[in-house]
This record gives sequence, structure tokens and C-alpha cells, in this order.
Amino acid sequence: MRNTVNTGEKPGSGCYVCTNCGTDICLGTNDKMPPCPSCSNTSFTKKN
Repeated sequence: MRNTVNTGEKPGSGCYVCTNCGTDICLGTNDKMPPCPSCSNTSFTKKN
């Protein structure tokens, strides 16, 4: 099972995928995870 990242966390640089709609969010090293811009979901998994 993949680890999830939640809105407000700082997971590190990389791209993450919304667990609800599949929208990609790419973050820098110190960026906080925002809510999904497409569906407002708050849970993501790291993209391979």
C-alpha cells in the first residue's frame, strides 16, 4: 500500500496524485500540499 500525503504537510519535492480524481500536483522542497484544485480532496500519493 502506498503512503498518503495530506493537505498541509510538507512531503518534499516531487509530483503527487490526488487519490480521488487523479490530478497531479508538483511541489518544491519546502512547499505545503494544497487541497486538490480540481475536487478539493486532501489526500495524495507520490507519483512514481
